[in-house]
Amino acid sequence: MGKQMPIHCATREQTVFSLAVVNKAVNLTDGFPYISVCGNVPPQSCIFSQVLNIGAASAAWICILRYYQLRDWGVRKWHNQVILWTGLLCALGTSIVGNFQEKNQRATHLTGAFLAFFVGIVYFWLQLFLSWRMKNLPQPGAPWIGPLRLVLCSACFILEVAMVVLHSWSMRSVSAICEWVAAMLLFILFGLLAVDFSRLDSCTLCLQPGSGSLRPPPDSPTSLHVQL
Repeated sequence: MGKQMPIHCATREQTVFSLAVVNKAVNLTDGFPYISVCGNVPPQSCIFSQVLNIGAASAAWICILRYYQLRDWGVRKWHNQVILWTGLLCALGTSIVGNFQEKNQRATHLTGAFLAFFVGIVYFWLQLFLSWRMKNLPQPGAPWIGPLRLVLCSACFILEVAMVVLHSWSMRSVSAICEWVAAMLLFILFGLLAVDFSRLDSCTLCLQPGSGSLRPPPDSPTSLHVQL
């Protein structure tokens, strides 16, 4: 699942870009467009919203799986919860970006973009910091996976800062290119979590009654087995 989500989302964002060019919603002679500009006008805005909603749901599911994996590896609860919530905020921001187009709800759209890009990269920095502090954590995959993540996180963060700075300097085309590349790097970072999930065959969701429940649990099944 980790590999499929970034590939599909990246491909569909390229589809949105192509539609925007074909429908003349953007003019490449005026400069390279931001991702959000490509998704401002229908029909590409509809595809844009759907793509980001699917991506947000997939990212949230990946973050939840990662939370339980880190818990089983012995990561402290509050450390793990901070990582989880940054990932969920990234997913929420992605959905906000897709549903609140930049030309209609600019402030809301920019808030979502901040959550998707900047909180999203914090999610991966926290995991890198955790793997550096906890030497006993399992390290699935080849030895170069860790350094690759460090390079991707560094490049993504630099591009995000450059995107903001260049935009403030009115260098919109270069800023937009930085935005597109940063988005692709975030997709790749999510995809690399497939390496960590490679040893998982399935997961089980267990439902338990709350401590204040007055009724005994029903005789229905209380666990859901999901094959990965």
